[in-house]
Amino acid sequence: MKKHFNTFKELQACVGQDVAVSDWCVVTQAQINQFADATHDHQWIHVDEQKAANGPFGTPIAHGFLTLSLLPLFFESAFSMAQTRMGVNYGLNKVRFTAPVPANSRLRAHMHLLACEDIEPAGIQMTWRVSVEREGSDKPVCVAESLVRHYA
Repeated sequence: MKKHFNTFKELQACVGQDVAVSDWCVVTQAQINQFADATHDHQWIHVDEQKAANGPFGTPIAHGFLTLSLLPLFFESAFSMAQTRMGVNYGLNKVRFTAPVPANSRLRAHMHLLACEDIEPAGIQMTWRVSVEREGSDKPVCVAESLVRHYA
């Protein structure tokens, strides 16, 4: 269920807590192929279904950076802020791709708020620990520390 915060102060009160869980999304082979085209990363393990079937995972897997690029989708589905006119990705501190994402996997993200500071003009900077889960796996597929800024 999507969490809603009316003020930055409400969100700041959640520092140190698990705040939200995103909706599930499916990573399809078509998305993997489109990502390969966009990034020019056509390694066979991602796009050659026949060769990948005989590879280490038995199927094509998503690019790690494709999984990472889903963070905005996860954030959008997990929570909203009433006083935000603009949100921006400020960067990443740490990223690990801890398990493969086979084509047609369902993913969702768990968000833990590590820090939330006021920034000028009229905004906040949030540091989130995001753990991306693959349905049916006991190990996350990606763990990242994401910095996001929202401006009122």
